[in-house]
Amino acid sequence: MPQIIIEYSASLAEAFDRRGFALALHPAAAELIGSALADFKTRFRVVTEAVLGNGAATEAMVHVDLAILPGRCPEVKARLGDLTLAMLCDHIKPGRGLNTQVTVEVRDIGSYHKHVLAR
Repeated sequence: MPQIIIEYSASLAEAFDRRGFALALHPAAAELIGSALADFKTRFRVVTEAVLGNGAATEAMVHVDLAILPGRCPEVKARLGDLTLAMLCDHIKPGRGLNTQVTVEVRDIGSYHKHVLAR
């Protein structure tokens, strides 16, 4: 369960501590939503082409799509979004001359099937 996909501007590659963010978010979110830590999966996708606002080179973005199994109340989802946003901002180094838009979407997974292959 939680499936986390993070898209970020290529200009943030050195400023965004991706691994540190995932390793900090997983246990905090697991505790908040009552999910097993081992079930968290985070993938990062660098965005090499995007137009943000007026298209200036000083614009950057990070967007988190955080999908969880249904059943959490709106308050828990809101707290998860706030937690994710705060941790995300903590893992982006300032002073790069970029106006960085940081966004989080928390949503329910529509249909989910899983099998773990133990080796």
